Amino acid sequence: MTANINNPETVLSVPSFVSPSYLLLAWQGHRRLTRRVIDAFPEDQLFNYSIGGMRTFADMVKELIDISGPGVQGIATNVWEDLGGFASHDAKSAAQTKEALLELFDKGTEMINAFWPLISGERFQEDVLAFGQYEGKAFSTILYFIDNEIHHRAQGTVYLRGLGIEPPAFWNRD
Repeated sequence: MTANINNPETVLSVPSFVSPSYLLLAWQGHRRLTRRVIDAFPEDQLFNYSIGGMRTFADMVKELIDISGPGVQGIATNVWEDLGGFASHDAKSAAQTKEALLELFDKGTEMINAFWPLISGERFQEDVLAFGQYEGKAFSTILYFIDNEIHHRAQGTVYLRGLGIEPPAFWNRD
């Protein structure tokens, strides 16, 4: 079958260029960097600082927490639960301190690591309805989770620069 980028019904029947385990390793690197960006914030600014009417970085991080671990769990089990206030992503309702927010972020990483091995190679190509509202292939949904994290981390980096704080190097994912 020939794939047509304008037709999501077509699927390439070629070997993957990246294995599921390598994709997880790449995401884990992004998670480590995102954690360092969270940790670079002064606690009061994490929950209160914003630019141009955007959300605080803590609320953006809460969105990552609500989506990432529960999203991988949903792909692995096909059970999509709202585990943490998916509708609002309100950080202050879940964590009052940077330490508590980092703990929630780390639990999300633990969920990713726990449920990832349960996703079969075939499952990555299957259709999912993430959180009952976002339709796509499992792999594209996972790529969205990763892209969303990178996007919000970049916003956090801009916030840090606005606060006069040098952000962690974007290329260092150790």
